[in-house]
Amino acid sequence: MIRIGLTGTMGAGKSTVGDLFESWGAHRVDADVLARRVVEPGQPGLEAIRETFGAAMIRADGTLDRAALRGVVFEDDHALRRLEAIIHPAVDRMRAALLDQARAEGARVALLEIPLLFEKDMPREFDAVIVVDAPEDVRRQRVCEARGLTAEEFSAMDSAQWPGERKRAAADHVIWNDDDLPSLESEAREVWDAVTGASAAYEQRAEGVVVEWRVDLHTHTSASPDCLSAPADVVRQARKVGLDRIAITDHNQIEGAFEAREIDPDLVIIGEEVRTAEGLDLIGLFLTEHIPRGGTFREVAEEIRRQGGVVYVPHPFDSHRGTSEEFLDGVRDCIDAVEGFNARIHDPRRNQRAQNWALAHGLPLGAGSDAHLLSKIGRARVVMPAFSGPAEFLASLAGGRIEGRASSYLVHLGSTWAKIAGKFGIGE
Repeated sequence: MIRIGLTGTMGAGKSTVGDLFESWGAHRVDADVLARRVVEPGQPGLEAIRETFGAAMIRADGTLDRAALRGVVFEDDHALRRLEAIIHPAVDRMRAALLDQARAEGARVALLEIPLLFEKDMPREFDAVIVVDAPEDVRRQRVCEARGLTAEEFSAMDSAQWPGERKRAAADHVIWNDDDLPSLESEAREVWDAVTGASAAYEQRAEGVVVEWRVDLHTHTSASPDCLSAPADVVRQARKVGLDRIAITDHNQIEGAFEAREIDPDLVIIGEEVRTAEGLDLIGLFLTEHIPRGGTFREVAEEIRRQGGVVYVPHPFDSHRGTSEEFLDGVRDCIDAVEGFNARIHDPRRNQRAQNWALAHGLPLGAGSDAHLLSKIGRARVVMPAFSGPAEFLASLAGGRIEGRASSYLVHLGSTWAKIAGKFGIGE
């Protein structure tokens, strides 16, 4: 069963998109509907609200007085957290039960519409995350007219969620809803077809047919100080050599990855190679925002996971950029995967040490060209079952195999030239 997470900004129109997806065959579970259901008369949630906030929150007919409750929690963060502690667990339990029911009934696509999908750190639960967004003035007008809110109330509620820019960056697909319904339906249909089409690999795998992708998990663009390859050229070269996915992992920068993803959203995994306080490099995959250098290994890993990303250790035993088994043993709980083959490492024993340590600790192995030159992209790669987003990535990586060979020693001269050229403004 394909699991789609649908979210968006207030007033952007995610419910309308949900209606469309449902009409095209999705089994829909709407968290807003569940949030209303768990506080209906007779439900434990309503009684918990009475006990927590007082009888004034309940109308004479026994239903929840939403306006009164909103007045209590509107400007009181502590009260809001108490309300969420009542509603969110109840919604989660009901949603899980409905998802199990859909699976038992043979549903092909499950659509879970969740306003706080990112805020609750849920992206890994889905095969694809879709964000619906629109300009703020358009959203404000829609919400105020539909709900009778003031502009100030809208702003306060809107600011409690991730901003649209951050949600769009974290999404697998974005639907922009600033026009009429036919335009929205056309754009939503393109995304629907892309998600269900891409998921054909999962359906084939369920039938015993494995669809494999060739993935380079460590590449660079001109956003790195020691690389001159423009993001557009990196994308073009990756497609030319037959890669299905690449992780762009610039040194302490993320702009090049975002630029490349704008060009080819299906190809690019947003990553960053962050220098830690210990002088080590740590890669975050499936990131949504830049991570500054200088934090400890553990701090950087925690930030990667806060963003819903994958903690990937590159070249752990490289002679210049590596560490020891003892250090990695101490941070094992922070690590999701290990680079088992880096094409810029010329001593095979160092890559073998990485493989041995990862296997001893039950961690999946990846591979990357660590390309700073266009000609080296895809030099090392992992061939792995197709995946959709970080939720499936680690499981697929565990079933992958490493391919490739070491690059020439001359690649290091290329990086040195890039640093000099960048300093003096000389192009590639």
